[in-house]
Amino acid sequence: MSRAQELIGEPPGRIAPVRELVNTFEFEAMARRSLNAAAFAEIAGSERSAFERITFRPRMMVGTVKLDLTTELFGQKMFAPILVAPLSEQKRFHPEGELATVRGAAAAKTAMVVSTRASYPLHEVAAQDAAATLWYQVNADTESDEQLRAIDQAVHLGCKALCITLEGADWNVIDGLRKRAGIPCVLKGIMRLDEAQAAVSRGVEGIVVSNYGVPAAARPVASIEALPAIVEAVSGKAAILIDGSFRRGSDILKALALGARAVLLGRPVLWALAAYGAAGVQTILEMLQTELARDMAMCGRPNLKSLDPSVLRIHARGPAC
Repeated sequence: MSRAQELIGEPPGRIAPVRELVNTFEFEAMARRSLNAAAFAEIAGSERSAFERITFRPRMMVGTVKLDLTTELFGQKMFAPILVAPLSEQKRFHPEGELATVRGAAAAKTAMVVSTRASYPLHEVAAQDAAATLWYQVNADTESDEQLRAIDQAVHLGCKALCITLEGADWNVIDGLRKRAGIPCVLKGIMRLDEAQAAVSRGVEGIVVSNYGVPAAARPVASIEALPAIVEAVSGKAAILIDGSFRRGSDILKALALGARAVLLGRPVLWALAAYGAAGVQTILEMLQTELARDMAMCGRPNLKSLDPSVLRIHARGPAC
């Protein structure tokens, strides 16, 4: 049994104090203990071989005392290049669902993308913390009156961006949703160069490299493997974000070095929520911020602008890949 399944020296069923955990995989173990088997199966595991093929080139004797994680997206300053991904129906994993998640995210100075299929109405999520930075996610499958009213409400409540998840919609629907929002729009679910180039040509402000929703067996590459070519194709004309099996600060650093502006976190946030509620969400986000800062210092890079692919060494796929 791996450490992600059982903490060393821990009696079965014990929920360890949140501050005793040292990495996100231990949060997964605590979520396993907190949820029934069916609920845990929805958020268990990940495919991480792509990350394992990327290592670092450490650099010593560089001053990193004033290390800075801040970045800017669509005119908004962010404490770190990490966001909570849109995660639907979070009451499946904790009674407070999104209400706890947004409190934890706000405490960790992290923006949260609220799903159109949230367990709680958007106005209740927004009311949890006036300091919370929110984006709103919709699916690009319809331009219904209900969806348009939801976008209006999101804008009224101060959401800073609209995240449109691609689900077989045509550009007319996407353009209609963007026009209605009148705020920066990010397209989530792009893995192809032609899709990225089309998004840029239509004036989309950002894209999320993501294969979410595609069965693992049908995914030709991991999102981080698709990232470099999309970064090159977009050529700085839109902000590029990414999601997909990010579990460590070092994973986040790899994506940033390859050209991503920020990373969206999904399952780790749900693990933390399931076991600890808002305190768990805050702790896991702060843990990843700290890991990112430590790994940047190890590579001699004091801020995000100093990151580039030279930080990394990318190894060939093994015979089994």
